[in-house]
Amino acid sequence: MVEPSDEELCRRIAERDADAFELMVDRHQGRAYRLASSILGNEADARDVSQDAFIRLYESAGRFDGRSRFSTWFYRILVNLCIDHHRRNRWWRRLAPLASPGGGDDPDERAFDPPSGEAGPEGEAMLKQSVSRLRPALEKLSPQQRAAVLLQTQEGFTSREIGEVLKCSEATARVHVHRGIAQLRKLMGND
Repeated sequence: MVEPSDEELCRRIAERDADAFELMVDRHQGRAYRLASSILGNEADARDVSQDAFIRLYESAGRFDGRSRFSTWFYRILVNLCIDHHRRNRWWRRLAPLASPGGGDDPDERAFDPPSGEAGPEGEAMLKQSVSRLRPALEKLSPQQRAAVLLQTQEGFTSREIGEVLKCSEATARVHVHRGIAQLRKLMGND
C-alpha cells in the first residue's frame, strides 16, 4: 500500500480525519521535537511547542494552499512558535539560565549524534565535547540565526525554504545562515 503524501494527509486533516492526523504526527513528531529542542534548548519547552505546532496544524490545515512543500509550511509554524516562546520567556532565561548539557542522556546532544557505529570511542568523545560546546554557542545566536542554521544543517532546507519558514527573502535567509555559522565558529574557537 502506498503511503499518502503529506499534502494529501493535510487535505484529509482539514476534513477532520483523525487517522490522517495521527499518521502526520507519527511521521513528523521526532523531527519537530528535535528542531524545537535545538532552537529552544529545553526539553520541556520543546515538547510543549512541538505539540502546539501539531495543534496549529490540525486547526489550520485547510489554509495550506500547496504553493510550498508541506514541510516548509509546517516548519514555519513550528519555528514561529519557537521564536514566540523564546521572546515570551526571555526574562526567565536571565533569572534561571539553562543548565549546560551533560551526561549524554540529553536529547539535545542526541539530536547532533551520528547514528551509532559511525564513530569509534575517540570520535564519540570528540563529538560529545563539541556538542557540549555547541549548545551554549547556539543559545547566543538570535532566534532567526539559530533557526536558519538548524533548518539547513539538521533538516536540509534550502535558502529559499528557510526564507519561507522565517518569512524573509532568500538572500536574508542566506545571511542568517552565514552569520550564524560564522558566530558559532567564533564562539567555539574554530575561526
